[in-house]
Amino acid sequence: MQLAWRKVGPREPNHELIWLTVSIGGVALAAIWLGLGLPWPICWFHEVTGEPCATCGATRATIAFLHGHFLDAFRWNPLAFFGCLGVAMFDAYAAAVLIAGRTRLRVIFSGTEKRALRVSAVAVLLLNWAYLLAHSTMFNG
Repeated sequence: MQLAWRKVGPREPNHELIWLTVSIGGVALAAIWLGLGLPWPICWFHEVTGEPCATCGATRATIAFLHGHFLDAFRWNPLAFFGCLGVAMFDAYAAAVLIAGRTRLRVIFSGTEKRALRVSAVAVLLLNWAYLLAHSTMFNG
């Protein structure tokens, strides 16, 4: 893995601007949706099996995170908690480099590292699902 600080090239996408806009837009749309009292997302896996899916509790975890209830967010869905934390950290970085017009951090992975990341991502998702299954009583009520 290599870390490189560089300017955005002429044909390179501006990832900081793109993903900062997507994350802020997503939070705004979700706030409007829930503020209007529209229905929460339904987990069809939970509806059919009675057990939580690998991402059950992510909406509740995100809402708890945005309200500053970090322990509750972690309890609802640890992976969603760390995802929210990562997005918050990326958004702070993206805003800083966009405002200051600074060089951008780029992470370059080798082929072997990419495969290891994929396997790790699947393992983390399965561990998170095991946690949710072990605490499935949270989702029955």
